[in-house]
Parts: sequence; structure tokens; C-alpha cells
Amino acid sequence: MKNIIFELIKYTYYLSLIALLILYLFPGSLIGFFLYGDLGKQPNLIPNPIGTSINHLIFFFYLGILSFVIYSKKKKIIYSYSFLFCVSILSELLHLIIPNRAFELNDLLANSSGVIFAFFLCNIVKKLKN
Repeated sequence: MKNIIFELIKYTYYLSLIALLILYLFPGSLIGFFLYGDLGKQPNLIPNPIGTSINHLIFFFYLGILSFVIYSKKKKIIYSYSFLFCVSILSELLHLIIPNRAFELNDLLANSSGVIFAFFLCNIVKKLKN
């Protein structure tokens, strides 16, 4: 049963990375298109002072938690925090060259912060467990 749950977590991680690449590399907002019929509108899932950047923080935090669970059993670079941190930076930097997308420093900071928060939370939980 543990292997099935682990495999589900692993495939959820892979699907999430694929979704991230599609959403980040598409020239426009796919989520905005599906929700509002407008490729130029970013959804603000949680009203907050930093706008849509909170979505970035939540998604990268989620990826960080998944990667921690997998990396604890399979020590591969694709599951590491350093890989996710690089993806968080590179994905936002690519918005400089993708049409109809804009680089936003707040998004870059939110992406990186999500990975960093997941890293610290998982390390605290790991230390409390031992």
C-alpha cells in the first residue's frame, strides 16, 4: 500500500511539473482563458496585497512538499530543492522572451519563496520526527 501511495505522489509531481511548464511557456494565461475567456487576464485565486504572485508561491510550495516526500526515498536531482529552485527562477526569466508574457519580480520572488518555505518546513518536520 505504501508503494502505491508513493507512486501516486511521484506521478502527481510529474504531472504538476508538466502542467507548470505548459502554463509558464504558453504565450498568454491559459487559466485566464478557461475562467474568463481572456488570455490576457491572470486569475487572482486568493485576494491579497501581492496579487496573483500568491498563486506562484502556493504552487511552488506544493511542488516543494511533493519533492521532499519523493527525494527522501529516491535521491535524484529532479526531486531536489536545488532543481525546483532553478526551475522557479528559469520559468519566470523565460517570460522575458515568451510573447504575451511579462517578467515580474514579485512572481520570481514568490516562486523562489515557495520552494524555500517548503524546504524549511520539511526540514523542521524531519528534525521533529527524529
